[in-house]
Amino acid sequence: MARIAVGGFMHETNCFVPGVTDFEYFAEHRDRPPLCRGDEIFDWLPNAGMALSGFLDAVDDEHELVPLIWTSGGAGALVSRDAFERCSAELVGALSQRMPVDAVYLDLHGACTSEEFEDGESELLRRVRSAVGNDIPIVVSHDYHANVTPETAELCDALCGYHTYPHIDRPGAGARAAKALETILRRGRPTFKAIRKIPFLIPLTFQCTMIEPSQSIVMASKAGEAGDVSTSDVLTLAYLAGFPPSDQYWCGPSVVCHGYDHDAVEMAADRLEKLIEAHEADFAGVELTPDEAVREAMQLAKGASKPVVIADTQDNPGAGGTCDTTGLLAALVENDAVGAVIGIMCDPDAAARAHEAGENAEIEIDLGGKSGIDGDAPYSGKFTVAKLGNGKFHCTGPYQGGRDMDLGPMALLRIGGVSIVTASKRAQAGDQEMFRHLNIEPSQQKILALKSSVHFRAHFQPIAEEVLVALAPGGHISDPRRYAYKKLRPGIRLTPLGPEWAG
Repeated sequence: MARIAVGGFMHETNCFVPGVTDFEYFAEHRDRPPLCRGDEIFDWLPNAGMALSGFLDAVDDEHELVPLIWTSGGAGALVSRDAFERCSAELVGALSQRMPVDAVYLDLHGACTSEEFEDGESELLRRVRSAVGNDIPIVVSHDYHANVTPETAELCDALCGYHTYPHIDRPGAGARAAKALETILRRGRPTFKAIRKIPFLIPLTFQCTMIEPSQSIVMASKAGEAGDVSTSDVLTLAYLAGFPPSDQYWCGPSVVCHGYDHDAVEMAADRLEKLIEAHEADFAGVELTPDEAVREAMQLAKGASKPVVIADTQDNPGAGGTCDTTGLLAALVENDAVGAVIGIMCDPDAAARAHEAGENAEIEIDLGGKSGIDGDAPYSGKFTVAKLGNGKFHCTGPYQGGRDMDLGPMALLRIGGVSIVTASKRAQAGDQEMFRHLNIEPSQQKILALKSSVHFRAHFQPIAEEVLVALAPGGHISDPRRYAYKKLRPGIRLTPLGPEWAG
């Protein structure tokens, strides 16, 4: 039996949106569990669809689990110094108080940047390593969008990344981490580690693992890690596609391998690296202006039996978008779209006004556009309050299924032929229940405009006639060439086959 400390601290930092992500944002219950301390982890995380959920389910019952803290701030602006220090201090403090332990598992993101630390994960791992010493194994899970650094690869003994985008296999990554940790407890810590940094950035929209080339690359990473881990020379092999809106020196795709034989580890990392680089030209797709997307969607909808989906990719809160920009909403209204629904629009003031007025009332408001995004502004108009909700519901889709949401007061607002699902908290449109909560059946709509880049595909692509991608103003700029990088390493190509960043 081993004493295994478990915890997590997750944030996907978009370094180019205004403001900071404060401690309160980590603490509250939104589209994911709130900050959990100690045994609260065992109350909130089982069946919650996170990597730690999968770890708890897969780890051998004979072991004693020592819960620390777990928190996820989702995606957003720089983590405030206060939030990073409070969360890190709680996690490391709980670990220090519960020593000795035989191993540590941490549920991390891999693209966390705070006001003070460019690479939040390696700083946290440095503190954890200092607390437990050099002989205790540390195993981590990472998001598919991680910007892994050499320091992180060195400080941990196994790294298990998500295999899917949309992230429907978070629990699977945790389960693989449990399997790797069991092997380490039997065989000892792996001796060899390799990291490869791919020389180009991949826009988020084209990292989707439901399509090529990402689908084949992930399959190759699985194959390289396949086999009996109790005897294999390769313990873990991870492909992480990177998170372009990160102003980090090591921003971008990575291959990370841990194992027990130098040649096997190096060869596995080399093979996967060469495969990714061979597909550089294949990371491409079509992106439309809001007007182009709406007009094409309206044309397609005329003969469609299923809704046409428009991804409002640059206002994707899962990539740090503010979830309140109005460019796509304006295009829908001004092109006289009918049977169209857009969501999720985060505007707590509008939701409060709707609740004050009541269902069927008309309210004249400035909706959204309040976050200072360049090229964006509130959409002013007279809206009908079609439906009200408390924002509490249970998700059923493959991306967020099993999770209880609390998005605060919600309202369905209508203007012309367009309905707007409005919430009081930011949330990516990743589950159909977000719409059903306000009596909108997604499959019955003509056009669904979703504030998401890729995660929506898990629950919405099966009901879609076609998926279009629109580039309305937003905090998540789809084209990395438009980011004002300051810390990125010189020489990396800003897009596949694109220009090199000169510093």
